[in-house]
Amino acid sequence: MTKGLIHIYTGEGKGKTTASVGLAVRAKSRGWRVLYVQFMKPDHAGGEFDMLGTLSIETRSFAEIKAPAFHPTVDRTELRRRSFEALREIQHAAQDFDIVIIDEFNNLVGSGILSEREAVDFMKSFSESTELVLTGRGATEGMIKAADYVTYMRAVKHPFSTGQAAREGIEF
Repeated sequence: MTKGLIHIYTGEGKGKTTASVGLAVRAKSRGWRVLYVQFMKPDHAGGEFDMLGTLSIETRSFAEIKAPAFHPTVDRTELRRRSFEALREIQHAAQDFDIVIIDEFNNLVGSGILSEREAVDFMKSFSESTELVLTGRGATEGMIKAADYVTYMRAVKHPFSTGQAAREGIEF
């Protein structure tokens, strides 16, 4: 691969993380070096995160970085500091990978931890030879404009709306 492109999976519908996991598996099956990173989810919240490791896909979790509404004991300044530290770590590690997937990255912007400008600057400064995939609700117009691929997941119908609980193996 000569030039890495930027993908965004966003929207309120189900499937953003699922699509990114599928892409990670596809890339690995073609011999690509894959890094899969998660923000805002409890450590190993989904079985897919553990399964990726069994496929020799490197994983990293920044579970401590959550939306302020869900992390009331840490102030916004501290969340921003931790986020920038994590993004520097990801950017440094990216040189060793063909594809980097950052699950829930868009939510860093939607929750106000990062500004749109900071997110776009991160996207644009990413290595040109590394494919970058960003998931999560709330991708902004600036982020969408900076991306090469954008997929919007729209919730048309979901069992949650009838009160059905999340099911292991489907929603998590």
